[in-house]
Amino acid sequence: MLFNSALYGVFLLATYAVFWALTPARGGEPVSPQKIAQRRLLRALFLVGASYVFYFYGTYDAALEQNVPLGPLGWSVLCLGIIFVGSTLDFVIGKKLGETEDPKKRKALLLASVTYYLGVLALFKYWNFGADTLVDLAKLAGVTISPVHLRLALPFGISFFTFETMSYTIDVYRKEIPPAKRYLDYLLFVAFFPHLVAGPIVRPHTMLPQFEREPVASDDTKSRGMFLIATGLAKKIVIGDTLAVNLVGRVFDNPERYSSLEGLVAVYAYAIQIYCDFSGYTDVAIGSALLFGYELPKNFDAPYTSQDLQEFWRRWHISLSTWLRDYLYVPLGGNRQSTWKTYRNLMLTMLLGGLWHGASWNFVIWGALHGGALAVNRAWQRAREASQKKAEKATAYRTAAEPDARHEKVLRAKEKAPSKDEPITLRTVLSVLATFHFVCVAWIFFRAQTFAQAKLLLLRTIGVREVMDPVTAELKTVLSFTVTSPNLSAKVLFVLALGFVTHFVPKRVFEGAYDVFRRLPAVAQGVVLALVAYGLHMASGAKSEPFVYGQF
Repeated sequence: MLFNSALYGVFLLATYAVFWALTPARGGEPVSPQKIAQRRLLRALFLVGASYVFYFYGTYDAALEQNVPLGPLGWSVLCLGIIFVGSTLDFVIGKKLGETEDPKKRKALLLASVTYYLGVLALFKYWNFGADTLVDLAKLAGVTISPVHLRLALPFGISFFTFETMSYTIDVYRKEIPPAKRYLDYLLFVAFFPHLVAGPIVRPHTMLPQFEREPVASDDTKSRGMFLIATGLAKKIVIGDTLAVNLVGRVFDNPERYSSLEGLVAVYAYAIQIYCDFSGYTDVAIGSALLFGYELPKNFDAPYTSQDLQEFWRRWHISLSTWLRDYLYVPLGGNRQSTWKTYRNLMLTMLLGGLWHGASWNFVIWGALHGGALAVNRAWQRAREASQKKAEKATAYRTAAEPDARHEKVLRAKEKAPSKDEPITLRTVLSVLATFHFVCVAWIFFRAQTFAQAKLLLLRTIGVREVMDPVTAELKTVLSFTVTSPNLSAKVLFVLALGFVTHFVPKRVFEGAYDVFRRLPAVAQGVVLALVAYGLHMASGAKSEPFVYGQF
């Protein structure tokens, strides 16, 4: 059940209507605490059931197009069972962790939870990749073995809900949060349908307190939810899907058929496509949750305006980057150890981040590129900080020896707080461009199906080709940047430009648009949403395009 399908719209409206209709207060009569607790219980029970229906249908629909064991029905039951059993196991383990102080028992309980989820990931996501890797390593040693492959599909959202549940048991183990009070609240924390398939990755310290209290959604909150759903779908369908269908898919899947210029534009287009696709999904997820009175975490903040890779990861897939920071990078030692260990920690963290996305060497390379770049970024920052400290010491020494107005002016300038509206400098522009283009190069490996395709597209894009020498009949490398562009239609270029423009539009413009929508009467809001829905229907293809992160 894709967010960009009509079926999801029907499901969301029906779930919303029933959720708020459950045991309403009558005629302004005061409601007793007992009635409030009963209503909260009914709503939580209904929302858990609706979330399981959402997940069951999604897995069943996907299984119809795949050759899965047990058949579509059996496979859907199995996938739903993985979530339910894991949620139940974690709730029990959380309770046990709260009851015991014995270090050995606590570690054993944590190990049981982590082993379950890592085992699920290893079996369904990484088994075949590991088997193929083992075969390749055996070949290097001169040994021939046959891989043992499992005919298993990937359960929806497995990478997301495993990280969410592991964060709960780890946080309870660390005594950073108390165990969940109610079983139903924890089931809802794991299975709440807006974030279940592709995030944002929710954390227990922010979501469990929301599920433990009576949900409240003001008219303003509901308006914001509807606005986010509309804008998210617009980003996905109008920009993301248009670029994916009309350019990105064609070039990335068959790079040898396209010119250097088409390859370059396709790389830019994929950067915009994946942003609009994933941030659009997140907007729909956050908006859907707001309709029920719950708030999911922010996941994007104009990442392509970043001036370096550290800033990029503070703006891109924020829920994943903070998870990797808190549960991997910091436990490894973070930046508290030696310089080289800091770089090692960055590399290991990003390698896992790459593997989290998929069982493929392309994702490993993508993670390694980001890990290496973050290490270089950190080294550059340390060198700059050391240089600045040295300059400050020299300035302080000269000021103490020869105080004059010039030195006092320098010191006053340093003490002055930076302005929020500092002018954009050439250095800022170059930093943003350099960061964006590095991210684009890494995206090539992320999107390409194979390393060979990624390599070919990368070489084509920079104007390097392999041609057959007619004399020696050998392949040789030549420089040849071709500029033919029959596939770069005006529509594609316009949508690509629109994607860039919307990314760099100041936040106050979106806030102003929302403020106008919020002030409209309910009937007018309904008309606007109906017009948006009609426009999106006309812009979409015959078949809804899946979300990129839905495959993880």
